[in-house]
This record gives sequence, structure tokens and C-alpha cells, in this order.
Amino acid sequence: MSQPEPARTLFALSPAEAETAVVRLGGRAFHARIARREACARGLLDYAAMTSLPAELRARLAAELPLVSARETARRTARDGTVKLLLAFPDGRTVETVWIPSRKSGTGATLCVSTQVGCPVRCPFCASGKDGLVRNLEWPEIVEQYLFGRAVGALARSVVMGIGEPLLNYANLLRALEFVRGELGLGARKITVSTVGFPERLERAAADDPAFQLAISLHSPDDEQRWELVPAMRGVPVEDVLAAGDRWFERTGRELTYEYVLLGGTNDSPGHAARLAARLRGRRASVNLIPYNPVDEAGYARPDAETAERFRRVLVDAGVVATVRWSRGLESDAACGQLRIRAGK
Repeated sequence: MSQPEPARTLFALSPAEAETAVVRLGGRAFHARIARREACARGLLDYAAMTSLPAELRARLAAELPLVSARETARRTARDGTVKLLLAFPDGRTVETVWIPSRKSGTGATLCVSTQVGCPVRCPFCASGKDGLVRNLEWPEIVEQYLFGRAVGALARSVVMGIGEPLLNYANLLRALEFVRGELGLGARKITVSTVGFPERLERAAADDPAFQLAISLHSPDDEQRWELVPAMRGVPVEDVLAAGDRWFERTGRELTYEYVLLGGTNDSPGHAARLAARLRGRRASVNLIPYNPVDEAGYARPDAETAERFRRVLVDAGVVATVRWSRGLESDAACGQLRIRAGK
């Protein structure tokens, strides 16, 4: 699958390369550092607003070395303050990133980012994979989502849970997260990467001991049903995924989270809960139960609060740490991929 040529932008360069580029355009090395700091610390994505830079240099940089390649083409803001952005790259492809404010005022937001245009996993309940995978994002394109998110407001943590399967674009993800840690200052404990759990890719990642927390999207304790809900994992037993999670903990010392989307009338029965509890009992992991965000024409339902709590109680009674996570921003195309689909990109 062909990839776009990386755009010549300030944030497609390393800090040292950026300094060289700015000097070539008539500035000083410290001007590059100022520009990057203004974008990362203050959320400025327009050289014109960076008044600490000489006006002539600002104009030259805007013409010859733009900060980013993407442009914001749509924004939805929910009543709870959640902001969903649709970003378009020069090739016309789009991704979503979501800025989710903390419920505690003044503590910064969580940014949810994407790693691919489209998704090869193609879960039938998810809008992200409706049309399959288009292409991987290059590392600067992942970085740009963080910059646009920072422009919305301060960031306290990040979840790589947007469009795409992160471990299928692992090299670009790792390089982008180097930027997140180094220039945005989010430590490893503040970054969570979500995957459907390809065992061999988890093994490789665990061997690297990467600086992020891990979440595995499970969605069913039963092989046949999981293969229907997560088609890319067909033929891989649930127990193999859990064993790979165990080895992640053994290699990294970091407990992981299992994510379980509760689909009303599909995978949310007491029997499902009991079988999930039996699989997870004694393992060093916790469970996030996520009541389904409705997707147009997907044919799945959102369970009520009583059903979600009953499911959680079965897990807790079996000694499994479990939390119900009600999604934010429901009225702003909250289900991942819906804004992109409605924009036709």
C-alpha cells in the first residue's frame, strides 16, 4: 500500500533538523525552539500568533516551512465539553481526534488519537472500519493530532484508541510517542495504547518494553463470538490473547486493561459476565466496560445502566477489578469514525 510523501513541515523534522531549517530561512536556532515551544506549550498553530518571533521570519516560515500539513475540516462540541475534530491531510484523507475534558476542572484533558486512515480490523459495531484500511498514518500525521488537540486546550493524558489498529502501524506510533513524551511532556503512565491483541505483535512490543500502558479490546469471552465481533482475530483463541497479555505483564511489569464494549442483547448477559470472570480471575489486569455508542445502520444496541452494573458486579464478585466507562460527547458523533463517514472521507 503506497504511502504519501512526508510533508515538509516544522513538526515533520527532529528538533535539530528544525533548527537547521530555520537558520537556512534566515532565523536563529533558538527561533526554531521558540516556535516548537509555542505550539506545544501554548497551542499556537499559526506563526502569525507567535509574536516572540521576528515578523519577517514569521512570514517566511509560514510560506516555506508550515507548522503542520493537516487542516481542520469539521468540529463537533458536545454539551459536556468534549470536542471532536476531523483533520484532512494533503492527500484528502481524514482522521478523527477527540479532546475529552476531565470531570475535574483545571486538570487537563485526555486526547484520543488515530493511527490509520480506516481500520483493517472491521468490527461490525464500529464505524472506523466500515470501509476497511486505506493507509497507515506517517508519524508526523500522528503528531499533528496532538498539536491540534493541544490547540483546543491543555493535555493531561493520551489514549491511542481512535481509528486504526496501533500495533499494525507500530514504528510510526513509537516515533510519534517519542515526540509526545519529549515535547508535550506526557509520561509513559499517561499514554495508553489500545489493540485487539495480535499475540505475535504483543510479543514484539513487550520485548521492546515501550513507554506506554496497554489496553486490549476483548469484547467477548467466547471464541466464536469474538471472531464475529473482531473479524481480524478469526482463528486466534481468546486464551492465546490473554496469554499474550500475561507475558506483557511478565516482561514489562505493567498491568494491562481489557476493554469490553457492552452490546445490548449481544454480549452483555450474566452468562457472558461469568465466563469473562472465569477467564480473568487471578490475572494481573482490570476491565473497562464500555456501553456501546450507537453507530448508524450497525444494528447493535446500547445496554441500560442496570444491565451494565449487573455485568460489572459479576466480575467484581469474582475478584476482577472492573469499571463501567460511559462514553463522553454522545451528541457529537461520538462513536469513533462517524464524523469521518459523514464527511465522506
